[in-house]
Order: sequence, then structure tokens, then C-alpha cells
Amino acid sequence: QVQLVESGGGLVQPGGSLRLSCAASGTRFIFNAMSWHRQAPGKERELVAGMIGSRPTYADTAKGRFTISRDNAKNTVYLQMNSLKPEDTAVYYCRGAVGTNEFWGQGTQVTVSS
Repeated sequence: QVQLVESGGGLVQPGGSLRLSCAASGTRFIFNAMSWHRQAPGKERELVAGMIGSRPTYADTAKGRFTISRDNAKNTVYLQMNSLKPEDTAVYYCRGAVGTNEFWGQGTQVTVSS
């Protein structure tokens, strides 16, 4: 079974940084598209950053603060988050897609609070 295993979430103070990782297992292929999404309590899930092929895209709220990258050899996608704000608090989900197939990680909690 293909799984996306996330790690790196946690509690940080405002202005701090976190690096999320999402490693794909159970597959030999490299996802054509990978992305990070987040969902805060009472809010809809939203796209934070994505990478189609090697092209990164970012939500306006993430531009200049977040960086998405991936290591194809490890089949892992990363999200470097800097200058974190309380409004970044959410469950962050990793998504991978290849062809018509879509896979989601279990989500990792990111809490930005003093």
C-alpha cells in the first residue's frame, strides 16, 4: 500500500521555524505532483504550497516564508516554514499525485503559540 508518512510538526513560538517532511513508501514511482495543505479548526482545507514537476507554487500567505522542495531519490517532499505566525496553526497534510491516483498523508499538527 502506498503511504505518505509525515513528520516534523510540533509546537513553536511565533517567528520560529519548522521543517515538515513527507516520505512516500510502498511505491517505486515518483509523484508527478506533490503539495502541502492545511486545515485549521472551523476552516476549510487550503493549499499552502505545491510542486508540479519541479515548479513550485505557493499560497499568498506562504510566499516569502515557506519553501517547498523534494528529493526524488528519497521520494520525499519537504516544507520549510519560517517566520511562523499563530494563524499558521493547523493540521498540515501532504498530498501526492501521479496520473489519476491521489494519496494523502495522515496530517501533522503545527501549533504556533507563545
